[in-house]
Amino acid sequence: MLALRLPPEIEKRLEALAAKTGRTKSYYAREAILEKIEDLEDYYLAEERLKTPGKRIAWEEVKGQLSDGGDDEAAA
Repeated sequence: MLALRLPPEIEKRLEALAAKTGRTKSYYAREAILEKIEDLEDYYLAEERLKTPGKRIAWEEVKGQLSDGGDDEAAA
């Protein structure tokens, strides 16, 4: 359970959106939180990958594997 206080102008916008669409304020709050969490997870994952980069693969190698339908080991 989560309870939060919103500034009056945001509360009014949320109420207007909910009334206009027939959905609840909770629905939109949940959707907004989920979207932001996904963005933050992506950001922190990218940040971590930059700190500890993995093996790099040249675009030509990737393009070749895609056009071949797989990697060289699977074809052998």
